[in-house]
Amino acid sequence: MIACVANADAARAFAATNYPTEAILRVSHRPRDVWVISKRLLGIQGETDPCSIARDCLAKAAGDKLHAVRLYMHATGCDLEGARKAVESNMAHGW
Repeated sequence: MIACVANADAARAFAATNYPTEAILRVSHRPRDVWVISKRLLGIQGETDPCSIARDCLAKAAGDKLHAVRLYMHATGCDLEGARKAVESNMAHGW
C-alpha cells in the first residue's frame, strides 16, 4: 500500500482504517513523502530477489517510480506490467 501521509503513525492509522484485517509488516518512508506498507497489496507474492537493473533505474530516477519504470523498460525490453512489478518489488525491499 502506498499512502501520502505526514508520518509513520499516520501511515499505520491509514492502513488500520482501510485494511483492518491486514497485518502491518513494515512501514518505510520513501522519497516524495510516500510510505510503502505492504508488498502484498502491490500484488507481489512470496520472496523476490532484488534486481540490480531495477535498483539502478530507481537510483538514476532519484526514487521517481514512473521514471524508473520507463528506464527499466528501456534497459530490458520488458513490457509495462513486468517493469512495474520489478521496480515496485525493489521499492518494497528498500533501495
